[in-house]
Amino acid sequence: MKGLYLAALITGLTGCAQYTEQHAGTQQTPTRSASEVIKHAKAHEWRNVDRQNILKITLPTGAAYVELNPQLAAKHTAHIKQLAREGFYKNTRVYRFVEGFVAQGGDSSGNKAIKTANKTVPAEFYHSTAQPLKITELQGDGYAPVTGFLNGFAVAQNASNTQTWQVHCHGVFAMARGNEINSASTEFFVTIGQGPRYLDKNITVFGRVLEGMQHFNRLQRKPVPNTPFNPITNIEVLADIKRDKSTFNVMKTDSQSFRELIEARKNRTEPWFVYAHNYVDVCAMPIPTKRID
Repeated sequence: MKGLYLAALITGLTGCAQYTEQHAGTQQTPTRSASEVIKHAKAHEWRNVDRQNILKITLPTGAAYVELNPQLAAKHTAHIKQLAREGFYKNTRVYRFVEGFVAQGGDSSGNKAIKTANKTVPAEFYHSTAQPLKITELQGDGYAPVTGFLNGFAVAQNASNTQTWQVHCHGVFAMARGNEINSASTEFFVTIGQGPRYLDKNITVFGRVLEGMQHFNRLQRKPVPNTPFNPITNIEVLADIKRDKSTFNVMKTDSQSFRELIEARKNRTEPWFVYAHNYVDVCAMPIPTKRID
């Protein structure tokens, strides 16, 4: 029971207790726990995820839903949707599983014909803007001068806020490539560990898992004789699937509730905690997501 209780506290799903000065020192003290902030967020502080930008990946134990990020990687988003719509991923597989790192899928043979999509897609390691792009900022870290959140995705920026890229947190969706910068084609991966941030700006990250991360975690680690190895039944654009009415809401990361949530995660108010760090890194800020169908 103690282990379950601790796990509940760490994920921010328990009740709150106000911090004393002994706990919080001089930093700003949140008055509500993370779970309370999420519970009481206003309706206008949530956005409905566009089904045109959600991939449904059907794996052996169930379906995972991935929101794509066209704002930062428009070419990759359009490319993988075209591949999905031509049926490229039917009966492919997740052929590479590295514990605590990534699950990589697609056509490992490289022989499957691409019918309508381009053979490769140009790199979109970061998105450049003439003027600074406003995000909900956290402090910088060892990998970037600025980190924060943009439209529901964990991102980083250069010091002038004119380059913005999605960072390698747990559960992100990215396109694999070879040594050539513009060699990304059909192979994708999902991060299953804490996030290999050293890959930032070396690979195009253009989405995150909204639901179904457990199905990546349940994949086979090694091939088993006479058993298909991690087959992918299909990857489809959710808007194209009439039988699947799944709908998702994500908390707006520029909302007041999300800013309050950041403070709640910096300084945990649950009674188990005896010390508040007044700090949270960009990959330790889960973005509230809920199914509403």
